[in-house]
Amino acid sequence: MMRPNPQRSPRWLPCALALSMAMTALPPPVQAQSRLPALGDTASEYLDLGAELQLGQEIMADIRPDPAYLDDPVLLHYMQGLWKPLVASARRLGHIGPETDTLFPWELFLVRDASVNAFALPGAHVGVHLGLIAMTESADELASVLAHELTHVTQRHIARSIGMAQQSSMVGLATMLMGILIAARSGSSDVAQAAVMGGQGAMVQGQLNFSRDMEREADRIGFGMLDDAGFSPAGMASMFEKLDLANRLNDNGSFPYLRSHPLTSARIAEARSRVPANAAPPVGTGLHALMRVRATALMDPTTATLRRLQQAPVVTSSDAQALVGWYRRALASAKLNDADEARDAMTRALALADAPGVDPAVRQAVHWQGAEVWLSLRDGASAALLLPEPARDRPTLLLQAQAARAVAGAHAGAGPDSALQARVNDGTQDGASTPTAVRRSVEALQAWVAEHTGDAAAWAELSQSAALAGLPLRAQRADAEAHAAVGDVPGAVDRLRVAQRGATPGGPEAIELQIIDVRLRHLEAQLRARRLEELQRRR
Repeated sequence: MMRPNPQRSPRWLPCALALSMAMTALPPPVQAQSRLPALGDTASEYLDLGAELQLGQEIMADIRPDPAYLDDPVLLHYMQGLWKPLVASARRLGHIGPETDTLFPWELFLVRDASVNAFALPGAHVGVHLGLIAMTESADELASVLAHELTHVTQRHIARSIGMAQQSSMVGLATMLMGILIAARSGSSDVAQAAVMGGQGAMVQGQLNFSRDMEREADRIGFGMLDDAGFSPAGMASMFEKLDLANRLNDNGSFPYLRSHPLTSARIAEARSRVPANAAPPVGTGLHALMRVRATALMDPTTATLRRLQQAPVVTSSDAQALVGWYRRALASAKLNDADEARDAMTRALALADAPGVDPAVRQAVHWQGAEVWLSLRDGASAALLLPEPARDRPTLLLQAQAARAVAGAHAGAGPDSALQARVNDGTQDGASTPTAVRRSVEALQAWVAEHTGDAAAWAELSQSAALAGLPLRAQRADAEAHAAVGDVPGAVDRLRVAQRGATPGGPEAIELQIIDVRLRHLEAQLRARRLEELQRRR
C-alpha cells in the first residue's frame, strides 16, 4: 500500500478544492441580500436531494481508498463525541428536516494532513484535517468549526450556490463538476484546475467557497447549534481569533481553511458579540490534550516527528500534565518500534490514569492506547486485560478482536506463556481463552456490522477473526464486504465469486453461502448500473 506523505496533499484534495472553486466562481446576486433565500426557494430546484447525495457518494468513493483517508477508531470516537451532539442539535432546532435526515449519512471523516482545514462536501460528508485537531486547545473550539461546516450542509449552500448561478452558466457549472469527478479518478490536480478554468466561460473566477452571506449564515446558525449542544458559546470567537493570529504570524500555506473560509473583522466582531457577558471561556480538558497528541503523531508519522515527540520532556508539575507526556512518549515509541521505551512510558501513563478521581473518558483513552502498545509488543494478554467485556464502543470492539487473535496466536505459537498470559488462560479474565475469545469477537463484530454495514475496518477484523475461528465462508464474505465498503465493488464481486465456487452446498456454513449468493447478485447489479451510466455519459 502506498504510504501517506505528510508533505503531499491527498490526490483527491485538489479536486475537492476545485469543487470549492467551482462554487466560488458562482456570481453573487445582483444586489446583496441581508437575508438568504429560505430553504427550498432555489436549492432543490437546481440540485435535488437525490442528486446531491449521488454527487457526495461519488466524491467519497474516490476519497475512501486514498491513504490520506484515516480511520483511527480512537480519534474518530472522540470526534464523533463532538459531532453527534451538533447533529442532534440541528435536528432539535429544525435545521435538519425529516427528508434530509433519512437520506443523508451525516458522516464525519478524518484526513491525514498536517494543514489546518475542514470542509463540507455534498450529501452531508464533512472532512477534518488532523492539523486542525492538533492546533485547537479545547473541544469547544474544535466543535465550533464542526458546527460551521455542518451548517453549510443543513442550509444546502452547495445547492443554493448552483441556484444563484443558474442565470450565468449552468452548462459551465455542469462541465466543471463533471471534470472534477474525472480529475478525482485520474488523481491529477492539473486536470482538476483545467476543469474549473475551462468550464467557467462567462462566470467570474472567485476565491471563496461560499458567498459572504453564506459564511455569515454558517457562523450565526452554527453558533446556535454550538450553544444548544452544550459547548461553550465562546468557542467560536476563540477559534476565529486563534486562526487569525496564527495565520498572520505564520502565513506559510498551512491554513487552507482561511483561504476557503476567509475571516473578516466583521465576522470576528459578530462572533464576539454573540458571546454572553457571563460566558466562561473555553477550557482545555485532559481528553482533548490526549487527542491533540494523537493527531500530531498520526498526521506526520515520519521518524523525525515521532522522535521529537518521544524525546520531548515530560512535565511533571501535575499528574494531568505528566499523563499527557507519558501518553505522548508511549505512542511515539510504539510507532518507532522502541519496545523498552514504549513499555516503560505506557506503564507510567496507565498508573496515572488508574488513580482515583481521573476522568473516566481519560482513563478509557489511555487504556485504548495501552492495548495498542501491548499489541505492538505482541502481548495480547496484557491488551485483553485493559479492554472491558462486553464492548460498548467501536475502539474496544476492534481492539478486543486483535487481542483475542494475538492470544490465540500465543497459544499456537512459540514460547511459554507469561504470568499475565497464565492469568488470562486460567479464567481470571473471563472469555480470553483461545477459541472462546475469538468466537466471541466474531459474534460481537457480526452484530456490529449488521447495524454498521459500511464499516470497512470492522469487516476486515471480522474476516481475520472468522478465519481463525474456522469459518472460511464468513471470512471470505467479510473480506468482500470490506472492499465494497471502500468503493471497490469489482474487488468485492471477485471475492464473493471465489467464495461461491469453493463452497460446499449444504455444508456447515450453508446459511452464509445463501447470503453470499444474494450479495453477489446485488453487487453485480450495481456494477451493471455503473457501467451503463458511464456509457451514457460517454455518449
